[in-house]
Amino acid sequence: MNEKQFLWKTSSGVLALLLVLPILAIFYTAVGESDALFAHLMTTVMPTYIWNTLLLTFGVMLCSFLLGLPAAWLMAMCRLPSEKYLQWALVLPLAMPGYLIGYIYTDWFDFAGPVQIFLREITGWAAGDYWFPDIRTVAGAVMVLSLVLYPYVYLLCRAAFMEQSVSLLQSARLLKCSPWESFRRISLPLARPSIAV
Repeated sequence: MNEKQFLWKTSSGVLALLLVLPILAIFYTAVGESDALFAHLMTTVMPTYIWNTLLLTFGVMLCSFLLGLPAAWLMAMCRLPSEKYLQWALVLPLAMPGYLIGYIYTDWFDFAGPVQIFLREITGWAAGDYWFPDIRTVAGAVMVLSLVLYPYVYLLCRAAFMEQSVSLLQSARLLKCSPWESFRRISLPLARPSIAV
């Protein structure tokens, strides 16, 4: 082995070691003596974090369902004016990442944001004179994430509603079912697998 090959192998080995060092440090921290740290975290902040995560998860699931399912059914079963544009507008939130939408909503609807400043200017209200929902809460995060993530529910449910046989819905109408009953008794049960996904 000549000197050039030796330098190449040595430098690549050093570079590989430098790249692996952070991973080894994380592994050492995870396996090392950290019982006191985890015990402290579990007694102080972890129950709140777990509770907030569960609230956020189930809140976003429920709100996305409440936004996406009716929109999917209306777009699949009804002929609406400007339907082409509405179909694209309903999936438009997928074009931006959730964290970016979160920053935008927080900036716009916070106390120092343009929406509340505009309200105070046109009404003459002072800081304590009115109530405005706080965007920096779990409920605000549920709202923002639901507005970003409902298109997934919408797209899956719309596809499920579009694949359903029209003859089943017509049969329900012949049996004097109202549109709400035919939705509840026929369309919704047939779309259940897509909704569950």
